[in-house]
Amino acid sequence: MPIQAQGWFFVAADEPLDRRDFTIEDPGPGEAVVRVSGCGLCHTDLGFYNGSVPTRHELPLILGHEISGTVQTAGPDVSDLVGKQVIVPAVMPCGECDLCRAGLRNICKAQVMPGNDMNGGFATHIKVPARFLCALPKTLSADDLWPLSVVADAVTTPLQAIKRSGLKAGDVAVVVGCGGIGSYAIQLAGLFGARVVAVDVDDGKLEGAKAKGASLTLNATAAYERGVKGEIRKFTKAEGLPSTCHRIFECSGTGAGQKTAFGLLNHGATLSVVGFTMDKIEIRLSNLMAFDAKAIGNWGCDPVLYPEAVDLALEGRLDVRGNVEKHALADINQVFADALAHRIEKRAVLVP
Repeated sequence: MPIQAQGWFFVAADEPLDRRDFTIEDPGPGEAVVRVSGCGLCHTDLGFYNGSVPTRHELPLILGHEISGTVQTAGPDVSDLVGKQVIVPAVMPCGECDLCRAGLRNICKAQVMPGNDMNGGFATHIKVPARFLCALPKTLSADDLWPLSVVADAVTTPLQAIKRSGLKAGDVAVVVGCGGIGSYAIQLAGLFGARVVAVDVDDGKLEGAKAKGASLTLNATAAYERGVKGEIRKFTKAEGLPSTCHRIFECSGTGAGQKTAFGLLNHGATLSVVGFTMDKIEIRLSNLMAFDAKAIGNWGCDPVLYPEAVDLALEGRLDVRGNVEKHALADINQVFADALAHRIEKRAVLVP
């Protein structure tokens, strides 16, 4: 039976999201309808909203790609999912093409992203491909389920970046940008046994980074004249840490943050670009050659890594709840306005 749902549609840049009733038809084979428990507000959603980042699907469109919820109905071949609590991956590959079979699911040509290629999670319900839904290992209360929405991007994206970088115990991890994604990158790097340096331009976020385990915090604005790189060099020398092969994670999604991160390359370093911006920057690309360093991208997260992230959260090794704040979905327009004005300190999660 079709489901009568309600969503907040993005109709034009900088215009209020429009609340509309809509119908979700019965799921077909390989599809599931998820009743949304929570949907996180990502920096990318703000980029869509203010027009700086175009959506791939034409408007009107429901935004939101950090989704947790419960499967309400499903296609006949995946009916065993009905009733299960799940995380909806922010990027869902097809699982069938040559790229997927080669393990290159992140660049699947048929992948879909909620709130970009299709209607997203700022709604009461969403229909999604069921193949890579991450079912939770145990049933949670509603109050424990909505915070896990951020696992879909803010947690899993830096987790994949850290794994790809080869970070190991005793390494130095430098996280540039300590917001929604960066705060989890700091925690995860610490769980991998690294010593973490956090860099931001907001003293409040740096205080939060210290509370999450950063060994050194640097305000890129205040430390600029002394040189952020010089401060890191002093720190590693004093602590007897490696002076080469640092793992640098750019999580700010800003041109300034990317320029800072690239400037922190040292011999053998790995720069992971985790945040996204349409800004263009000027850099000396030859630094990669001169330092025998490398820079790698990180588009979303392979769904096969989601269970590991969920386990870290459910075991309490990763603090998810401490980095999110709950807002009613009905207040979404005010939440967007507050986020754009930097009046929200934690990652907002919209709850129907």
